[in-house]
Amino acid sequence: MSSGNWEQCFSLVIKNEGGYVNNPKDPGGPTNLGCTKTTWEEFVRHEVSIDDIKALTPNNVMPLYKAKYWDKISGDLLPSGVDYAVFDFAINSGVNRAAKTLQSVLDVDQDGVIGPASLDALEAENPRDVATLVCEKRLAFLQSLPTWSTFGSGWGRRVAEVEQTAFNMVE
Repeated sequence: MSSGNWEQCFSLVIKNEGGYVNNPKDPGGPTNLGCTKTTWEEFVRHEVSIDDIKALTPNNVMPLYKAKYWDKISGDLLPSGVDYAVFDFAINSGVNRAAKTLQSVLDVDQDGVIGPASLDALEAENPRDVATLVCEKRLAFLQSLPTWSTFGSGWGRRVAEVEQTAFNMVE
């Protein structure tokens, strides 16, 4: 079932995340390539400056995305398309929420860990349907957030693009 899509999914996410932003309405604070200052500090295990965040490159953040998100969602074990939908969701809303959403779609125990039970259930499903349902549930979650009025247009567009790309990735 391995998709082998790590590099493709990473490239798609980096494109979606864009460059440096520091919107005062965004609780994430200073962010570059989707990596917040807090997340980068946790990863490198020391305090960093705003200039350090501004200087991040895709090569800098690739190991973080691999370890903190892709590996945590078992990306290499998910079918093509589902891997991207869950990965992108995990980056924006957390690994636990993305994993539990996938598990709710699969109607398995929602423990936040994509393991054997989730993977077994996934084998019996159509990956396009799963990716679509994950994206629908993601959008519903985002619409429930108090920051939807500020960021909803961009979030909605991103989820629609992720859904379409995931659909196209399914072999």
